[in-house]
Amino acid sequence: MQFVQGLPQGVFVGQTQIQHPQALPSAQAELAGFNLALHVNDDPKRVQKHRMMLLDEFSKYGVSKITWMTQTHSTICHTINEQMPLEALVGDGLVTQKKAHALMMMTADCLPVVLGNAQGTEIANLHAGWRGLAGGIIENTIAEMQTQPSWAWLGAAISQPCFEIGAEVKAAFCDKYPELVDAFKDGEKQGKYYADLYAIARFILKLNGVEHVFGGEQCSYLQDQDFYSYRRSAKTGRMATFVFMQ
Repeated sequence: MQFVQGLPQGVFVGQTQIQHPQALPSAQAELAGFNLALHVNDDPKRVQKHRMMLLDEFSKYGVSKITWMTQTHSTICHTINEQMPLEALVGDGLVTQKKAHALMMMTADCLPVVLGNAQGTEIANLHAGWRGLAGGIIENTIAEMQTQPSWAWLGAAISQPCFEIGAEVKAAFCDKYPELVDAFKDGEKQGKYYADLYAIARFILKLNGVEHVFGGEQCSYLQDQDFYSYRRSAKTGRMATFVFMQ
């Protein structure tokens, strides 16, 4: 398991990949590898075993709790510390000030964004597809935090050359932030564009006072040996982006 470098001491961030030495075999070729999603018609026991493998890996750093969500491309963010909700949390953002608590977000082309403060005492993890980005999931997550995040890490998402969208998606961003016009390139067909999720996220983060933004160099669509991609195959698994404070 590889962790992001250059973060405050005691903060660990990373993203799983398709390849994992303990990934269990699957009867469905599309879900082969280290799938962590329950909603893609995988064997639930297989997925739960994969999740327990992660908890076991994290436990070496003192982690005793993992929180997953039912993600809905929303702008809903929850703070979760001591409480253990009986029902699955619905939303696309998590915040905690509690050490030894791993926050998880699943993706397969959408953009995972991890946030934290300079002191290493508060972290957040959010799932940002274009709907969430346009609706304000980054802004809502920052507002949910008790302290100002100083850094962000962008996990693997679909890159601009592979992410064709319609004029309505471009308008959803540019009507709100005219400066984002440069994040869109004309497509080959009229009314089609290629959107840069990384550039959009960096702009919104900087606008909201996040000084240091890491990551954003990979492509879930093109790196087919490393990452699941919904655009590459609608029947596919999910990676998980994680963050915790030791």
